[in-house]
Amino acid sequence: MSIRSARRPNPSWPALPDWSDLMSRFESMPPWSSGAGRLIRVEEHLDEGKYTVRAELPGMDPDKDFDISVRDGRLTIKAEREERSEEGTRTEFHYGSFYRSVPLPEGAKAGDIDATYTDGILTVTMPVSEAPSPEKRIEIKRTPAEGGKDK
Repeated sequence: MSIRSARRPNPSWPALPDWSDLMSRFESMPPWSSGAGRLIRVEEHLDEGKYTVRAELPGMDPDKDFDISVRDGRLTIKAEREERSEEGTRTEFHYGSFYRSVPLPEGAKAGDIDATYTDGILTVTMPVSEAPSPEKRIEIKRTPAEGGKDK
């Protein structure tokens, strides 16, 4: 029994495209793409007063490749990976700009944000107040009808 590589299908089969090529084309189509670059894959978790976002960014240097910011209730992660080209080398790695912006949950305390990078995973955490915002009733004021008299 022989084992054939996924990249070298049986010659008797019709020519099939490479799956990684198909997936990269799929990821570059709207709504998965943004004008800023490739979409960063993330996991989000809200539990016990803590909001966590984990971003998949392997092979990068957090000191010079990442930009993390919070603005208008959104966490934004930007990253850049420079392409290295060597003669005779084939690569399926993604190079260039990467981007992801996610809405923060209500009560997120962006002033206490923390970020760590381990084994290709960027983890961003922040506390979230567990007390929900109290409901506020809004009083409706009456204004006089046109002409100055109430009807």
